[in-house]
Amino acid sequence: MAGFRWLLAVITLALAAPLPVSADGQLHDPGTAPGDVPTVHAIALYDDPGLPADFEHLPYANPEAPRGGTLRRAANGSFDSTNPFIIQGTPADGLNQIYDTLMESSADEPFTMYGLLAGGIRLDPERHWMEIDLRPEAHFHDGHPVTAEDVVFSFRLLRDKGSPFYRAYYASVESVSALDERTVRFEFSNNQSRELPLILGQLPVLPKHYWQERDFTRPTLDKLLGSGPYEIAEIDPGRRIVYRRVADYWGRDLPLNRGRYNIDRLVYDYFRDQSVALEAFMAGALDMRIESSAKNWATAYDTPAVEDGAIQRVIVPDGQPAGMQGYVINTRRAQLGDPRVRRALGLAFDFDWVNRHLFYGAYQRTESYFQNSEMAARGLPGDDELALLEPYRDRLPAAVFDQPLPIAQPEALRPRLRKALELLRQAGYDVRDGTLVNLETGRPFTLEFLLYDSQWERITQPFVRNLERLGIRSKIRVVDVNQYLDRLRRFQFDMIVGSFPQSANPGNEQRDFWTSEYADVPQSRNLAGVKDPVVDALVDELIRADSREKLDTASRALDRVLRWGCYVVPQWNFDGTRVAVWNKFAYPRPFPRYTPDFSVWWVDPERAGAIAARQRGQE
Repeated sequence: MAGFRWLLAVITLALAAPLPVSADGQLHDPGTAPGDVPTVHAIALYDDPGLPADFEHLPYANPEAPRGGTLRRAANGSFDSTNPFIIQGTPADGLNQIYDTLMESSADEPFTMYGLLAGGIRLDPERHWMEIDLRPEAHFHDGHPVTAEDVVFSFRLLRDKGSPFYRAYYASVESVSALDERTVRFEFSNNQSRELPLILGQLPVLPKHYWQERDFTRPTLDKLLGSGPYEIAEIDPGRRIVYRRVADYWGRDLPLNRGRYNIDRLVYDYFRDQSVALEAFMAGALDMRIESSAKNWATAYDTPAVEDGAIQRVIVPDGQPAGMQGYVINTRRAQLGDPRVRRALGLAFDFDWVNRHLFYGAYQRTESYFQNSEMAARGLPGDDELALLEPYRDRLPAAVFDQPLPIAQPEALRPRLRKALELLRQAGYDVRDGTLVNLETGRPFTLEFLLYDSQWERITQPFVRNLERLGIRSKIRVVDVNQYLDRLRRFQFDMIVGSFPQSANPGNEQRDFWTSEYADVPQSRNLAGVKDPVVDALVDELIRADSREKLDTASRALDRVLRWGCYVVPQWNFDGTRVAVWNKFAYPRPFPRYTPDFSVWWVDPERAGAIAARQRGQE
């Protein structure tokens, strides 16, 4: 049919201007002519941008902030590459700071992109194409101008040779072309992804003249060339990477950047053990610590430096959905392919005990993949959800339609374990001589928890003990981060701790999280190996939602199906970021509404001097 429609159109419209044809042979509407579309400074997903074209600076930035100083932070594990865009290698932290993107988001808005390299944006009202005018003053750190050819080169390089994530992210881009030296045009194969133009705004632009003779697919420890506010200053492989602020950064005076990138040197020191990193912070060898441990937050900062204000503890609020963090179950493993088995594993995890005894009651249990948002499914599906789910009723568990969320389960551990054993027996397992075995094969049920951070051992041990009560032989294996990443790329694990972060406007990234196309692609984020045509269809519904209401409905339907699929044993969430910092930094208040933005922090010279004197006095 596609070929016939194309031929018919060619015959019928032979004397008219030709219609563009998409990659699958389907004709699509070219949208409005470029000359009829206004050039704007920003684009938003649904509403208008919050800031006008003549805004002076981001509302949470201080344009009078002084520049200078150093910020030292810990990084985990090791690194062997400065290329963060590919499958191979373990990239260093902070590399995003050396690259500019076409546009940049505001942490005060749910999803608005303001022009960065893009001085002007023309978006077809029907979202069939987008054109971008690059700023003439934009240049790479070696002085070469940023051109439309660099944008075209970067898009194709990332899509064709970068991480599979980019292929998923840019799936609906039909073509990209340079109209002239500073104008780029993106053509879309369809207009069903409302967020695609904003996604393209996140495109990091790489220098064609630097990369065209290099092998992009191999790890490197070169000081790569970018155009952003920082450049690589020092590399000590596996131990430290240092960035310095670019003094003649082309974009330093843009309204988007005023009051940002104030600190001269950003240092990432690597630690394989987080307890050692904490000691280094307390000793003054590090300036800032993002504290992920509720126990540490409650007990490890009882020191004179905290009492006298030399160390401050700040909780930066986070207005984004909490997303999902949990023990991800690899459904590619035959014994983990049955959702009854996966649900049984979830029943053996005692969150209340862990939260009470290990986390000092700091967390809430995560239930939804869109936790803490209107996109989380609750109760029974409403009429709008049912309209999306009904066509797949025969492919979905009955519980999706007739059992409310959250999924009911006993509160006490013992009845939960009884329920888990019942589910395992339904799936063909039973306990023989204290060991859970497959009744058909006689093989024992074994599990390995693959970890790279030793602090997860104490959290996982109670889970392992509960599984042992079901007759499941479980073990914890902690490996170095390089081996961990290698096994993840090849999906060689039973269970890991994984996360699926969500924004207020989920979209194309959900393909990489959940769809069949990416289930077996190395380094995709479909960690659980989900292969479900219903999930694929619901992801498409979410991506093509053209209103806030439709997006929320599609997200709830997807959330409901994923939760009944039991692909993850949910853990916990906290609606903020814990930051411990030596009191030499200043930052504007209030914090941005949606996400932390440390680029607006600065070193206060007077405070820095006082802290330095204090630390010298303790040596």
